[in-house]
Amino acid sequence: MSEPWLVNIQHEKLSFFTPAGEVKALNDVTIQMKPGEVLGIVGESGSGKSVTAYSIMGLTADNGRIVGGSVEFNGHQIDKLSEVEMRKIRGKEVSIIFQDPMTSLNPVYTIGNQIGEAIRLHTDKKGDEVKQRCIELLSLVGINEPEKRLKQYPHELSGGMRQRVVIAMALACEPKLLIADEPTTALDVTIQAQILELMQDLQKRLGMGIIMITHDLGVVASMCDRIAVMYAGEIVEYGEVDDIFYNPKHEYTRGLIASIPKFYEQEYERLVPIEGQPVDLLNPPAGCPFAPRCKACMKVCLNQKPERMDFSERHYARCWLNVKAAMESNQ
Repeated sequence: MSEPWLVNIQHEKLSFFTPAGEVKALNDVTIQMKPGEVLGIVGESGSGKSVTAYSIMGLTADNGRIVGGSVEFNGHQIDKLSEVEMRKIRGKEVSIIFQDPMTSLNPVYTIGNQIGEAIRLHTDKKGDEVKQRCIELLSLVGINEPEKRLKQYPHELSGGMRQRVVIAMALACEPKLLIADEPTTALDVTIQAQILELMQDLQKRLGMGIIMITHDLGVVASMCDRIAVMYAGEIVEYGEVDDIFYNPKHEYTRGLIASIPKFYEQEYERLVPIEGQPVDLLNPPAGCPFAPRCKACMKVCLNQKPERMDFSERHYARCWLNVKAAMESNQ
């Protein structure tokens, strides 16, 4: 009998209903993860990365609603649960690391108080047991003098230490899934590397699944098992890390890879940007959403959505160029 899915999102459609109209934030998103897997979701701002992950935690805004498909996590049908039922899952079975550690922490409460809240809420630990667990967690994420840090406030810590505290809070109840929403964006390069190394180490030691949300393909290269490339609320390509980096099948994926700085190139080598602007999700195009910015755009790309084409069991893309290539090879 095969192992059940930890995350099983099937054809999810999610919209935000605004005074200007319906913003179609997600359109037919399907993601499946086994326990212990690490998935990277990459794409530009507004591509739907965070909305996809937040829907697993039931954290979409008040005007957001799942209008199609289903979201299942660890046996829970998320789109059917009430807010009271969701609170029992958040922090215990699934946790999140937000982008900016300073805004993730409450400035008027001590570090010990904030880490201890989740422990008191989701476990039977009390008093000294909570304190000892907080010290254990701060030690786990590499913070020195953990007992002293419990009495400090967020403003007394550096950016890297605050991010480690946020990770400690997320791990307080040993969740089965950790969502990391651009956890290194607000940090300098040296601290970024330390945080990513820490997360890799914790994932191996605790065996939890991780969804890493980022706009930087370089961040996911060494950490993820698989990568989902999102654009305009759709997964345009999905595959193993090697598939995405060495055999990309979508023009948007190729554009993201081309825009990564190459340190081995000569000094005058310029970055290759993806020209144009993301599509308006209030009025999404009839065809491929990337077509207006694609240098290889064909007439069919503007009028019809490309079908999913599988290249292996774990690698697929939605691009008319692949259909064209397959037809030409069969002639």
